[in-house]
Amino acid sequence: MEHSFVPEDTADADARFESMRAEPRDSMFLMAVMRRAGSADVTVKVRNLSSGGMMAESPFNFSRGDVVETELRGIGTVAGKIAWTAGGRAGVQFDVPIDPRLARKPVGGNPQPQLVKASRTMWRPAIR
Repeated sequence: MEHSFVPEDTADADARFESMRAEPRDSMFLMAVMRRAGSADVTVKVRNLSSGGMMAESPFNFSRGDVVETELRGIGTVAGKIAWTAGGRAGVQFDVPIDPRLARKPVGGNPQPQLVKASRTMWRPAIR
């Protein structure tokens, strides 16, 4: 049986959709770019991610069944479709499983910033 409801309260939506998930999801805050075929890119906030899907907040209204592509940091382009929408949020079911741990890895070669020691000869205005 297919569930098709849109709860009025997004907190209530989270609880209801949690019971429908096939696998656990990691809570996170990650920016990503999502697009529908023939539409402009939309920046979304990924709130949770699993190997089979994600929940994202978006200023754009997606519709259930929309085919989308999402650019996820550390993973790349992932195809999927909108499984549900509620209160500015959308659930995306991926076409192929991903490794969600890759999205948490630091981007680039240096995960920690390199600190530079100030030189004694360095000129600094207004400091004597």
